[in-house]
Amino acid sequence: MSTTTRHGIGALLRQPGFAALLTYRITAMLSYQIVAVTVGWHIYEITRNPFSLGLIGLAEVLPYFCVAPFAGYLVDHLPRRRLGMVACLGLVATAAVLVAVAMGGLPFEGVWPIYLAIALTGMVRAFLSPIYNALFARVLAREQFASGAGFGSVVFQAGMVIGPALGGALVGWGGKSLAYGVATGMAMLAMAALALLKVDEPPPPPTRAPIFASIAEGARFVLGNQIMLGAMALDMFSVLLGGVVAMLPAFIREILHYGPEGLGILRAAPALGSVCVGLWLARHPLHRNAGRTLLFAVAGFGLCVIGFGLSQHFWLSAAVLLFYGACDGVSVVVRSTILQLATPDEMRGRVSSINGIFISSSNELGAFYAGSMARLLGLVPAVVVGGCAVLGVAGVTAWKAPQLRRLNLRDLQ
Repeated sequence: MSTTTRHGIGALLRQPGFAALLTYRITAMLSYQIVAVTVGWHIYEITRNPFSLGLIGLAEVLPYFCVAPFAGYLVDHLPRRRLGMVACLGLVATAAVLVAVAMGGLPFEGVWPIYLAIALTGMVRAFLSPIYNALFARVLAREQFASGAGFGSVVFQAGMVIGPALGGALVGWGGKSLAYGVATGMAMLAMAALALLKVDEPPPPPTRAPIFASIAEGARFVLGNQIMLGAMALDMFSVLLGGVVAMLPAFIREILHYGPEGLGILRAAPALGSVCVGLWLARHPLHRNAGRTLLFAVAGFGLCVIGFGLSQHFWLSAAVLLFYGACDGVSVVVRSTILQLATPDEMRGRVSSINGIFISSSNELGAFYAGSMARLLGLVPAVVVGGCAVLGVAGVTAWKAPQLRRLNLRDLQ
């Protein structure tokens, strides 16, 4: 069988386990993305206070950070498929509570029941990616990890685009209760996908290390692996310093002088670039010179940030963001493949949780950093400085992490 045939998208989807796992990923993501959009509308409708919108992110991120290390431990020590079903049940409970709130079926008033539901979502989300990554390694052969990571990235980016759009459409067409109800249904589909998933799970460890010692073991593994730590840190700092998505509304209004419909186009452009790259890498897996390609992609990401900051034309900015997303897509696929190939099966949950903390901190703190720098330096200088900082991060990583720079993915297989 040729390499293209064996690693093509069709070959991946013909494996029932992988198809079921992707169904779990996309439906779980759609569930919490619909909830996220609807909750923002719901809370602002009650409070008319922009600060209350900022508290939504805080209500979700803090529980996520608190639970993530323990979630990784549980994924490594309990049946992963059943644990995933319990996590999906948590998404069902969140959305069902919000349906009751929207319909006035709870004896509570105000927004605090909504914030509590979002806090539960944050705790549940800490389990979703570790479970996906741990089961991913059980449904594909190692030589298919690179192709699978590429197609998994496509599914992830598709969920990031479809979820908010679907949530907004449901709220506009049928109201908050309908949107929360559809989110409930999506979570139930995710749970059903895991129930139908046929997979051989590893036997439980004969002895269980103390929970904190086990979490520390996972942290030591990541910190002691130059390739994995370099890839995670590279992704974290590039998104932290070079994230421009949070600043798009200001650029639309102050720099590009375009209407509100332009915001949707600019927000979709990076996801479209990531999807295109993910599809390409799923069909043409990157095995040789992966480390060098990753470093060039991050440098390209930084150049795109600078180009976006300097652009004063809407469609040029959209094109730059398309390449920005493509460069980020390369980074996501390479990092995901490294994570799968370099992690022992008995540590996948803990390592995936650490990776999730890296990524979540970069996304959330990146928005805060971008806003702070824009207030301090001005909108355009802040973005340009951030892009220059990303170039510096790529250069320092290439210098300090030679194993990552010389990485061929074939060496990990």
